[in-house]
Amino acid sequence: MHFLHIVQLYRPVPSGAARYFVEIGERLVRDGHQVTVLTTDAFDLEHLWAAGRRRIAEPEDNHNGVQVQRFPVQRLPGPALLYPAVRRLMLELARLPGKRQTRLPLLRRLARLTPRLPAMQRYLQTAPELADVALVHTTNITLDFAILPVLDWARQRGIPHICTPFVHLGEPGNRYILRYYSMPHQIDLLRGSDLVITQTGLEQRFLQQAGVPEQRMRTIGVGVTPEELAGGDGQHFRAEQGIDGPIVLTIGTAAYDKGTFHVVQAMQRLWAASSNATWVQIGPLMGHFEQFHAGLPPAERARMRVLGFVPDQTRHNALAAADLFVLPSRTDSFGIVYLEAWCYDLPVIGADAGGVPEVVQHGQTGLLVPFGDVPTLTRSINRLLQDRELARALGRLGHRQVLRTMTWERKYAQVRAAYEQVLAGRA
Repeated sequence: MHFLHIVQLYRPVPSGAARYFVEIGERLVRDGHQVTVLTTDAFDLEHLWAAGRRRIAEPEDNHNGVQVQRFPVQRLPGPALLYPAVRRLMLELARLPGKRQTRLPLLRRLARLTPRLPAMQRYLQTAPELADVALVHTTNITLDFAILPVLDWARQRGIPHICTPFVHLGEPGNRYILRYYSMPHQIDLLRGSDLVITQTGLEQRFLQQAGVPEQRMRTIGVGVTPEELAGGDGQHFRAEQGIDGPIVLTIGTAAYDKGTFHVVQAMQRLWAASSNATWVQIGPLMGHFEQFHAGLPPAERARMRVLGFVPDQTRHNALAAADLFVLPSRTDSFGIVYLEAWCYDLPVIGADAGGVPEVVQHGQTGLLVPFGDVPTLTRSINRLLQDRELARALGRLGHRQVLRTMTWERKYAQVRAAYEQVLAGRA
């Protein structure tokens, strides 16, 4: 069968959603299916709304049998602030009194205003190779500009649709993040999908309360392939980076919502208390973090290794070298990087936010802190640096959990079963 995947950022972008679709798509190909991915030309997320960020030049490629088509992002003329301004307008419209149904057409139009992918829409209407598509699978509900045109196309042709929305729940009791993932037109999109694949029970319960039928949802989550992560050389990484003492490692986009600023602030407190730990950051750098980092004192920057995007081997080396992993994010619906850290027996620290509390069990496989609580984060990092017996116990239990329930082999089998269920229902 021919499956069409819509992913706003795709390999080689180090994105969790990209990793999810790489794993599923390549396994489908190995099972004898055909997979086409439609994506943007963005490498940096900010390229979707701001000029001057990195993009991928190749319009198409084929990786391990998956055909990838990239389409250029087009934006309305104006500053980068235009995109958040449009999204804020959509939020205000969503809050207006009256029937939500009457606002859906306007919200859908605004969602496709900027950025937009006119070349992808032309491709959908004219590409003969899509004539036999059996199922469409989309993702990332907050970047709905790429989902809505494809959903129109699929409905016109009676093609079933699965969505993995990666809803970011944010902090408990705070809808600041969640509101960008739960506008009326987004919930309507999920309600009309043949199946919604959620990452955690927390995400599924929220969507059920928002009106998505329980029988149309499956909680699956993501996984890792431990064998592919093996082979990290910690000594090589330490020698290459000139690090002797403990390493506190963060892997993920460097951004406020990911807790990166709070990790730096916690490390500043530890350094002031004479800690000799080094902070290592791996992953894309958002512009506001780059500005923050540039303003730090040179002596503090010397105790950091802000590496940005690195090859897989370097990431594995860093995992092998680290003493603990910390990512206190409020914008993770699952957090695949915690699984990667556990594959190296590392203790992890996450935020009590998003879907993370169902992934990291506080006091068993890691520690959870309130998002933005720098004093608690500082104490947690220091505790795991000082209590190495506790750190090893948390890392070992996390490793066992990965091997038991969180491998891609297990997760792919569940996604494949979901595909079969939807196709059988449309037969």
